[in-house]
Amino acid sequence: MKKRVMVVGPTQSGKSTLTNVLNDSARPLRKTQDVIYGKNTIDTPGSYIENASMYKYLIATAQTASHLLILVDQSRLVEVYPPGFAKLFTCPVIGVITKIDLAPKNVNLCIQQLKRVGIIEPYFYISLKDNSGVEALQRHLREEQETI
Repeated sequence: MKKRVMVVGPTQSGKSTLTNVLNDSARPLRKTQDVIYGKNTIDTPGSYIENASMYKYLIATAQTASHLLILVDQSRLVEVYPPGFAKLFTCPVIGVITKIDLAPKNVNLCIQQLKRVGIIEPYFYISLKDNSGVEALQRHLREEQETI
């Protein structure tokens, strides 16, 4: 069975849009209330990361994932991840900075946030408005999955 990539991030950070791209799908975008298993992804509700009592569900769900993508929204600097959060997971964790077309002055703050969370480079910088950076992320995921 092919493992899926789990996507985690705060509300409105681009999780569902990114999962649509990674699944080559056009699922209607609406507030995600539950975990959604796609062809290649696991889309998680933003409320799971915004509420510490829900972390256990993220950790349990990640057991079936090949990789975990942690999203940071460059247009809205919201600190939802506790320091060292990435170390809770057994699968590889990848940092993704979304909405890079908005608020470019915030890029260094996003990088600092990913480092505090415990994610090492490379980081991926994407804009889902024009899909810039998505191909590099997809290529990296394909290469990583071949080594598993």
